[in-house]
Amino acid sequence: MGKVFWLLVGVIAGFAVAHVASRTPQGRALFDDLDGRLTGIGAAVVDGYRAREAELRASRDSAAFD
Repeated sequence: MGKVFWLLVGVIAGFAVAHVASRTPQGRALFDDLDGRLTGIGAAVVDGYRAREAELRASRDSAAFD
């Protein structure tokens, strides 16, 4: 139980520090940059998933006609 408590304290402290940092121009720029990078990574993952799904569907469909 003690480890969960300290984990929650760390998460809350991290959010508090991030909130204060986002009020500064440098902090806002940092979070905007981070948001852009994470959005790009998420889009790449989604594109890769959809491409692989299309490959598997095409393979399954071609195997059904063989």
